[in-house]
Amino acid sequence: MRIGELAEKTGVSVRALRYYEEKGMLVPERSAGGHRTYADTGVGMVWLIQQFYAAGLSSKSIQAILPSVRAGRATPEALELLVAERDRIDKLARELADARERLDIIITNAGADSCAKPPNGDETPPDSFRPH
Repeated sequence: MRIGELAEKTGVSVRALRYYEEKGMLVPERSAGGHRTYADTGVGMVWLIQQFYAAGLSSKSIQAILPSVRAGRATPEALELLVAERDRIDKLARELADARERLDIIITNAGADSCAKPPNGDETPPDSFRPH
């Protein structure tokens, strides 16, 4: 199938497919006329690339994992990379949860009058913005 048909079947733009190709994540064949052609398995590969992106992986990480996918078995290096990515996402989730908790405290403690400028240029935040 041609690139436009692959884009239509996958819901991914032609531009994105060309990017995947440029990064070596999607490998088309070339017709005698030089046009990109993709096997039916290209649909599944694009879906998988999209799943990796949705899971928070970078294109560099995806590039590192795809050889294992193509080989049909995960290498220890690919598994190590996936675990490292999961750990990175877990850390980000904890950091976001902490930021949300801090924001909840600020929201809870903030009163209508506490948003006014501190008197006499005092830069100390009002008590309503401090954790209790």
